[in-house]
Formats: sequence, C-alpha cells, structure tokens
Amino acid sequence: MKTIGLIGGLSWESSLLYYRIVNEEIKERLGGLHSCKCLMYSVDFAAVAALQHQGEWDKLGALMADAAERLERGGAELLVICANTMHKLADDITRRVDVPLLHIADATAEEIKARGLGKIGLLGTRFTMEGDFYRTRLREKHGIDVIIPDAADREIIHDVIYRELVLGVVNPDSRQRFREIIGRLAAAGAQGVILGCTEIPLLIDQDDSDLPLFDTTRIHARRAVELALA
Repeated sequence: MKTIGLIGGLSWESSLLYYRIVNEEIKERLGGLHSCKCLMYSVDFAAVAALQHQGEWDKLGALMADAAERLERGGAELLVICANTMHKLADDITRRVDVPLLHIADATAEEIKARGLGKIGLLGTRFTMEGDFYRTRLREKHGIDVIIPDAADREIIHDVIYRELVLGVVNPDSRQRFREIIGRLAAAGAQGVILGCTEIPLLIDQDDSDLPLFDTTRIHARRAVELALA
C-alpha cells in the first residue's frame, strides 16, 4: 500500500470526509484491521480564503507547493488536494515535487464517461465555476462539455459555501436553493451535475436531484485508494 499525502484544511470540514472515506475504502477492500497509510498537512483556511478573494494566487501557489513538499519529505507517494478550487494551482505543485498528483477533475471525468454522459453541470466556488482550469481540462482532455449556472445562481452557491458549509452549517433553505439551481441546469441540457466543491456533499446528495450527481470528494478519495493499492 502506497502512502497517500492529503493537503487538507481547505476546509477541514471536507478534509474530515476525505480521511474517513480513504479509511473506509481500505477497510472494505482489504478487510480485517486494515486502515489507510496516509499523511495530512492541514493549512489555515482563514488565510487561504482571504488570499483567494484578494486574487493572490501566486502566494497561494507557493503555499500549496510548500504543503506538497512537506508531505513528500514525510514519505507520501501520492498527493491529493482535498479541494476542487485549489486544483487551480496543481501546476505549482507538480513543478516542485516528484510525487504524482491525482487531479480531481480527471478522477471525476472518468466517472462521468463511464456513465456515458457528455454534457455536465458544474457547481462550485465562483473560482471553480468561472475559471478555465477545471472546465477547460474536462473539455480538452476528456471531451466533456460543461454548463455553469447563471451569475445570480453562481453568487448563491459561492456564498453558501463560504458563509455556511466551510463552517459546518447545513441550512435547509440553502438545500432547496441548490435543488432549484440543479433544476435550471437540467433545463439547460445538463445530463448530470458535478458537485465541484468538496463541501457541497455536506448539503445535498443524490436524493436531492433527478440528474446523476458526481460527488467529487468521494470519487477523488476512492480513486486515491485504488492508486495506493495498485
């Protein structure tokens, strides 16, 4: 079993899910008393969120690369960023370490293609929905067309993530708003929806949608375990 290096704290609410899932998956696959060989370096999310909203991506790139280097020195053999948005800085990490990085969009794309879908809605932070690092990768590398919500809905999603979910707040009114947004994506032609923020599964799951939902947290963590055991 390879040692998985988890870059967490982005927020710790979703990092907790990653830790639980990788250990549940190892237990299910190997049985007995087995658990996951992993390391986690957890950053201070208050500092990260402030830099994100200030547009200080160069500073964030240096911070993420430093986290990756720490994990590499600690013995990690596979790296996982426990967040979608921070994959904007994946290249900053891969330039600084020799350990392979499992990109969350690639793992998610494989699940989407396995379902035979080609047009997908994307929910996430404003940085993920509006940036090109995620949508372009899905389109150019995997041939998946991506639909994002309109500006008003993107603002709702972003605010719920940063004002509620990263703080562990699960609001039924927000759940209903997300259901309505998913409905509008379906009307626009989406065949499924990516939950492209690792906190969103705290709020909604497949019971909230007639469209297939792709839980990036679970997909990413499971794929990391598959690679660790390969």
